[in-house]
Amino acid sequence: MLKGAIPIKRMSLLGILIWITVAILGASAVGGIALHRGESINSLWFIVAAVCVYAIGYRFYSAFIAAKVLVLDETRATPAERINDGRDFVPTNKWVVFGHHFAAIAGPGPLIGPTLAAQFGYLPGTLWILIGAVLGGCVQDFVTLFFSIRRNGRSLGQMARDELGPIGGVAALVGVMMIMIILIAVLGLVVVNAMKHSPWATSTVAATIPIAVLIGLYMRNIRPGRVLEATLIGVALLLIAVAGGGWLDHQPVLRQWFDYDGPQLALMIIAYGFVAAVVPVWLLLAPRDYLSTFMKIGTVLALAIAIVILRPEVKMPALTQFIDGTGPIFGGALFPFVFITIACGAISGFHSLIASGTTPKLLANETDARFIGYGAMMMESFVAIMAMIAATVLDPGVYFAINSPAGIVGKEAADAVAKINSWGFPVSVAQMEQLAASMGETSLFARTGGAPSFAVGMASIFASAFGNAFLALWYHFAIMFEALFILTTLDAGTRVGRFMLQDMLGNIYKPLGRTSWYPGVLLTSSLVVGAWGYFLYMGTLDPLGGINSLWPLFGIANQMLAAIALCVGTTILIKSGKRRAGRTSAGRFRHPASGDTCASLHIASDGRDGGSGLRYAWVTALPLAWLVTVTSAAAWEKLFSPELRVGFLAHAKDLAEKLAAGTLPPDKMATAPQLIFNDYVDAALTAFFLITTWVLVLDTLRVSYRIATGGAHPPSSEAPHEPSRLVEDWVRD
Repeated sequence: MLKGAIPIKRMSLLGILIWITVAILGASAVGGIALHRGESINSLWFIVAAVCVYAIGYRFYSAFIAAKVLVLDETRATPAERINDGRDFVPTNKWVVFGHHFAAIAGPGPLIGPTLAAQFGYLPGTLWILIGAVLGGCVQDFVTLFFSIRRNGRSLGQMARDELGPIGGVAALVGVMMIMIILIAVLGLVVVNAMKHSPWATSTVAATIPIAVLIGLYMRNIRPGRVLEATLIGVALLLIAVAGGGWLDHQPVLRQWFDYDGPQLALMIIAYGFVAAVVPVWLLLAPRDYLSTFMKIGTVLALAIAIVILRPEVKMPALTQFIDGTGPIFGGALFPFVFITIACGAISGFHSLIASGTTPKLLANETDARFIGYGAMMMESFVAIMAMIAATVLDPGVYFAINSPAGIVGKEAADAVAKINSWGFPVSVAQMEQLAASMGETSLFARTGGAPSFAVGMASIFASAFGNAFLALWYHFAIMFEALFILTTLDAGTRVGRFMLQDMLGNIYKPLGRTSWYPGVLLTSSLVVGAWGYFLYMGTLDPLGGINSLWPLFGIANQMLAAIALCVGTTILIKSGKRRAGRTSAGRFRHPASGDTCASLHIASDGRDGGSGLRYAWVTALPLAWLVTVTSAAAWEKLFSPELRVGFLAHAKDLAEKLAAGTLPPDKMATAPQLIFNDYVDAALTAFFLITTWVLVLDTLRVSYRIATGGAHPPSSEAPHEPSRLVEDWVRD
């Protein structure tokens, strides 16, 4: 075994018996969820199933990947140690890195996606969250993080260019950047809508910024290394900020200072995104995300404890009649749209940007990649399970009343109730009015998007466990909790976008590629923020939401980005495995990143074992094949489905014909041109993402074939091994 590689430890008889028990318990819980029909099922089974599946996945599958597939080496210096520029590359405590990484990846997806997917029933989404995370999402995050560490913290797009060559590299660089811009713009609009005219949420989120700066200075300058002290102070200040936001919301004068409309909040978020991208990572980004993580994880664990105490019944059926695509919340059948709607809770391409952006520049030890890459994604998947429970413990009638748009069920409460009752889900106007009053809201009808229904479910569970007198407080806390999830993803995504753009422009003018050159930092940050900021601001000005029409693309783009990451990971695994196993002969290849002529590996197999990477390429290839199938099917339907609620082009054509014939109501005549334009934008972006994904897949197959047959291919861009000076047994040169 290589020195420093993770050893495979033999389990004791007691350990074997314990893990057999966990496996049986987990299988029983999953089986009970899958096979239960008729009466309601206890939500405790969801917690048991999730904990057992995650425990087995982390203990065995992630250990197998770490030891056999990737061969992590604790004696190898990481980019944070070797480069250590005090701004982006900084060796950081692994718990702080975990906090930053989890906060950055845990956006609205694990909260909103499962809530919306409950339209199909609890079963499809729950199974996809559990299976997709352990075999797909956690693997993608772990593998991408590891390969970026071995390549000086390079971005996903640049790794694709280095490892695949110019065709796949250019497609990945452009595709990833376009996907990321859309994702951040959509996330920005979601957080604007969450804080719009909400002084409580706005003041609390704003307070996290100076708190993070204080904690960053505390850990670096005031009390270096005192992580526990800084954590306790930071968490206390966050709780004070939450309570203070509630107090401020009841002060007529003070609340006006934090009461803003959409365009004003958009400009503030744009300014914040720019600052977050240019200041040193230790000053704002890492401590802010680290502290936000405590609120996120703490809230999720508190929700799990409340569920264990209360054991509420899941009232949504396992499968609803809407699996055929006739659902009121969004159009599309169970396959492929449940896998698109639930993205972040199972597998998320956005994570690959963080795993190849800020996080690999912070790890002090390579072996921490397993805990941070695989472990943080498991925690996010658990968040998705909590969201599924919070949505499905509601009465189905209440769930559909909150999430169904007025255009489907009607603008009047009586019409909406009649429509929902006709589906077989009883609900009344009085019931909805009483629920809204208890939550401190005037109405909960047609509060689409998933966030309000999740907040209602979460508040109901907390209030039942910890006091019904604070139901409105719990509801607004949940809304603020969701806003924090989104904003931490937005600021990390902006910084990652800056890294990606610097990597791209560095091929044209080398100083722009240096993260230590401040003019380049300012220029690239301005370009990235300006790109997503434009779409965000235009969306807030449009009376129909503008960019909100791009939300269906969020899931498709996110999963296609995951496919790109798995293409890169599969190529590197095949390349590294063949390099270890075969004998090599000299060849020449023009390196896509530098343009220099480099030695290329010509492999002639000697009949021995294919090496760890080649033998285990299925680890990334299998989830890649599934994602390509799902995203291609979804994209095709969004483009060409004749169903008006599914196909972009069909909807645009229908609106255009009605507009020309003058058959639209007067209130829709004015907005029809904008809606038609949005449909065509959606269709163009969907086609672009689909083509980009398939270019990457075909180029991955091409390069893999050349590797397997001994043809010329781009050389590995892995950085040379350097011994770490942060471990006790480092070897001097």
